[in-house]
Amino acid sequence: MKPLLEDIKQELKAKNIYLSHQRLKVLECLIQNHCHPTAEELFIGLHKDMPTLSKTTVYNTLRILAESDLVRTITIEGNESRYDIVTGDHGHFKCGSCGMIFDFPIDFDSLLTKELIRFKIIEKNIYFKGLCPECISNKQKIK
Repeated sequence: MKPLLEDIKQELKAKNIYLSHQRLKVLECLIQNHCHPTAEELFIGLHKDMPTLSKTTVYNTLRILAESDLVRTITIEGNESRYDIVTGDHGHFKCGSCGMIFDFPIDFDSLLTKELIRFKIIEKNIYFKGLCPECISNKQKIK
């Protein structure tokens, strides 16, 4: 479930994190356009309306939000970090054709095995790659 901007503002205040205009815009972009953007994509999208915005501000904002557990950093391919406003447990599916990343619910506890009983799990991630329904449909139309 996507968090509300007001809830995130309250959490930031509770953690004594200053909510500047730039940070607010990064948050709004993550909430309104839930597309798991990279920092570069966020910068490009926001820079049009905020020409004084720097990449450093975007990266620092994302770092602060991630450290505060208000944004999840996900790495699906290589070292490309993407940012997810939904921080609760869920999986990700990346379409190999259009590049879209989709969220899906998953019960991570059902995946635990007795071999992990003595381990402390800090982070849980699951990723699938393939083709989304729209790309499958488009490929079938082309044939």
